[in-house]
Amino acid sequence: MVLWAAWRRAQHTSQVLCRVQQRLETRIISNTGIQVLTPGEVTEQPTPVVAPDGIRQYAVAQEAEVLAVTEALKLQDGLPEVAALTLAGILAKLEIIVGADRDIGDPTDFPWPHLSSVLRDLKTIAGDLPPYKPDRSRTRADVARYMKQATQLVEAVETEEAAEHIRQTATSFAVTSDFPKPAEKPAEFLESSRHRLGR
Repeated sequence: MVLWAAWRRAQHTSQVLCRVQQRLETRIISNTGIQVLTPGEVTEQPTPVVAPDGIRQYAVAQEAEVLAVTEALKLQDGLPEVAALTLAGILAKLEIIVGADRDIGDPTDFPWPHLSSVLRDLKTIAGDLPPYKPDRSRTRADVARYMKQATQLVEAVETEEAAEHIRQTATSFAVTSDFPKPAEKPAEFLESSRHRLGR
């Protein structure tokens, strides 16, 4: 039951983050600057100006959703290791299995409808699990935690991309540079320098 509650919480948080990410995505793609045809006239939509910060917020929200989904998947993966000791525990395990069907290619294919029917039968015999009621403060805390982790990941990627850009620019500059290469010192100059330094 603890695993089921944690899984429901992670699922709910991932859905909240998905909605956040979708809202940001809509802002980015709306107002595209494409001409709009109206009866008898052509009007030009303003050219969109997507601030880099908006694109960054979208990348962070997208990464945060991935982190929340990953948490739910880890809980699903731990399911076989947990022994159910009651009918409610068995119901909880089946709820997780059947609830994960959205991650499966075709949830109408065997064994998903069959597992759903077993779950329905068990609920008829044993009763339903308590309804999941998300706690807003916990959801906000989870969202904030995933957003913080996602921000750190995005910053790390941006830092690496900036460093790579600098490396590529420096390499390109060095290859195309017209500066003369430093002249090699003659062997007798190196020998006299060593002699003066006492080496």
